[in-house]
Amino acid sequence: MNSEAKYETGIRFSGSTPRAGALDALRGYAILTMVFSDTEAFGILPSWMYHAQVPPPIHKFDPSIFGITWVDLVFPFFLFAMGAALPFSIGKKLNAKSGIYNAILGALGRGAQLVFFAIYIQHIFTRVTSNSHDLKSCLISLFAFGLMFPMFMRLPESLSLKVRTLIKSLAYLTGFVLLFTLNYPGNHSFNLENSDIIILLLGNMAVFGSLAYILTFKNKLARMAILPFIMGIMLGSTNDSSWTHWLFNATPFPWMYKFTYLKYLFIIIPGTIAGEYLIEWMKPELSPKKEMVAEKRVAWIIAGLSILLVIINLFGLFSRQLILNLLLTTSLVAFGIYILRKGEERNVLLWKKLFKAGAYLLMLGLFFEAFEGGIRKDFSTYSYYFVTSGLAFIALTFFSIICDFLKGDKYCRFLIQIGQNPMIAYVCAGMVIMPILGILGLSSFLVLLDSNPWLGFLKGLIITTLVTLITMFFTRIKWFWRT
Repeated sequence: MNSEAKYETGIRFSGSTPRAGALDALRGYAILTMVFSDTEAFGILPSWMYHAQVPPPIHKFDPSIFGITWVDLVFPFFLFAMGAALPFSIGKKLNAKSGIYNAILGALGRGAQLVFFAIYIQHIFTRVTSNSHDLKSCLISLFAFGLMFPMFMRLPESLSLKVRTLIKSLAYLTGFVLLFTLNYPGNHSFNLENSDIIILLLGNMAVFGSLAYILTFKNKLARMAILPFIMGIMLGSTNDSSWTHWLFNATPFPWMYKFTYLKYLFIIIPGTIAGEYLIEWMKPELSPKKEMVAEKRVAWIIAGLSILLVIINLFGLFSRQLILNLLLTTSLVAFGIYILRKGEERNVLLWKKLFKAGAYLLMLGLFFEAFEGGIRKDFSTYSYYFVTSGLAFIALTFFSIICDFLKGDKYCRFLIQIGQNPMIAYVCAGMVIMPILGILGLSSFLVLLDSNPWLGFLKGLIITTLVTLITMFFTRIKWFWRT
């Protein structure tokens, strides 16, 4: 973000480009909670501190457990933010001459980058290259992290195109050499099947989510109409003699693509709708309305309702208090829609769109809850897609109020800056912090923190704080990874 960033009628400007801080904040929240959930102590914290289907103390996957925890919101929130960013990244291309062609090429290129990213990091983490976090594996990890800057950064325009191309080519070539020459424990070698599943899913969504948006540009209804066909293929795939079964299982490159990955379009596509709402909100007005006291009162009420809806649904679905959860959710949703009914100001109109969309998807998810036995992240259910998409809309409403309307950016600035550089934050713990601690001989200190729940919580907090500081540093000096 440029130092001259300013605010006007709730719109963030970075140079000449407007930016919705709420979207960055949501993405930042998702990536930081993802880091925290992965670095907190395992086996000793309450079960609601982990994925619902892998409870402590042994964390063995059990699909017969239904419900979700806050950890189960992390990935769908990030996916939703990814979908919401597509209208910003693709919209300008589609409005230009030969826009569709360039947008499709861009989507394929981004998908390829993310697939490479997924394979690369999965072969570089110290836990993969060594059983003991020795000095060699730590140095390799740090070197591999540094190599990702020329791979994924936009190099200075002061360099000629030939020089920039040469630098990137050498970085990728060095990365490939590193992958193919490393010796892994157990005499294992480089394997395309070994990839980070979260980044691999993002790569698939970068391609198919972008294609869905490109083909339905400016037609929200047509975009949503794609989803029943995806659902039909997934439901029909259980019939072994059907063509849907063949299509569901067909893949030329199983290490890169499986049809089952497309289920996350149920989160990406609603996210694109949210992104379009943000773009509509950011359009300049000839006579912007002044902030009103009533508008602020509505803001605080809706922000409070948004937090309550997330907390109540996490509690109700995890504890299986389904009737109570449905009644409370219905009451809060109805109250929120009532509060927003007469608002015509720019900001209130945005909150109304986001809140209503979120309310619809959340209620739809609760009505689907009994289908497939109950809501579950793994194996994911339709209720999970609808509930998490709805809660993502509602969380975006909250961040829109706090970051972009109430000018609370000084309190969530760290989330915004993390959200602008999420891929650095994603790998920072495994490729930077743990190797440095290994070199300094402090890894054993973290092991000691696994002795009781409070220290185990502190462990995750310490590592997440370090990730935050390192990522904010690179954001402030404008070293962004573009994937």
